[in-house]
Amino acid sequence: MSNKVYKQLLEVMKKRGGPYAGADIPEFYAMVEVLFTPEQAEVNNAMPEGPFTAPGLAKEMTRDEGEITGILESMANNGLCLAMKMEQTQFYMAAPFMPGILEFQFMRGTTSQRDKQIAKLIYDYKGAFEASGGPISESKFFPARVITVDSAIESESTIHTYDQVQSIIDNSDLIGVATCYCRHGADLRGEDLHGMPKDVCMLFGPIGQYAVERLGAKMISKEEARGVLNRAEEAGLIHMSENMEEGMKFLCNCDRWHCVAVQMALKQPKPGLAFNSGFEPRFDADLCTACETCLERCPPEALVMGSNDVPEVDLDRCFGCAVCATGCPSEAISMVNKPGYPAPPKDENAFKEAMKAAG
Repeated sequence: MSNKVYKQLLEVMKKRGGPYAGADIPEFYAMVEVLFTPEQAEVNNAMPEGPFTAPGLAKEMTRDEGEITGILESMANNGLCLAMKMEQTQFYMAAPFMPGILEFQFMRGTTSQRDKQIAKLIYDYKGAFEASGGPISESKFFPARVITVDSAIESESTIHTYDQVQSIIDNSDLIGVATCYCRHGADLRGEDLHGMPKDVCMLFGPIGQYAVERLGAKMISKEEARGVLNRAEEAGLIHMSENMEEGMKFLCNCDRWHCVAVQMALKQPKPGLAFNSGFEPRFDADLCTACETCLERCPPEALVMGSNDVPEVDLDRCFGCAVCATGCPSEAISMVNKPGYPAPPKDENAFKEAMKAAG
């Protein structure tokens, strides 16, 4: 039964989509056999699209309601599906690998032997998945986008609501902060984190509630969230979220060495065209002291020192993240609108359409 159910799980996860959706390789089965028991895999495979209840799924599977409820609860508590209450009714929802199940594994920040095993299995699977797919081609639509640092934007630039990290926080009634999946996984594998903080990834609304109730995330106030942003910016992390204007469910603070979205962007022929904020740096020659701090901090290594001792930027590589600006000791760098840069899709429906159009 187990071999068959994991083969079915492969096809189910492929249909859910997202990065690393599924590949018929040994590393996939090694990973999912640790993440899912055969019973959990069977329930995962039977999940419909959208929210559902345990009684409804039990009826669909012609199984005992108490049994299915117990399996769903164990899955929700282990980050294998979503769970939320609406008007006192417990609902569940299927999750893709990413964003979803893989990130959920490390939100608690624990360091058990199982955590270390899962970190290695996920790493091996991702590497084998990429190797099986051949070279990375130029993406027509990137599912993640950079959000530049509000305070670094030049006053004369146009600043849309979706360009402001602060507006995401202001518009959220519930904010959870959790351990960064990417850096914690690297830490579990014994890799160097370059001094970057891990407890800086934020989740909003129902998914934030789920992470707080089930996965060990911490509920924080808007003031505390602003403190998280400040720590991330001081460390030189990149604000990153879903590539759409409204309804963003998370805000990650990413580094250049370990974070999946950044690594995927850097594999593109022109990283700055795939992963960008819609802003670019402007350098004030009168204030610049040629200290090269910005060159050292730049995540995509898009800066070089020009002949006039003022940095020059390669816009094919630049993310528009403002990590250069926030670290400049002489405040010689500001962020300005990138000419002709398109607005992100309006909402989740438009986002899905853009993904489909990109193939």
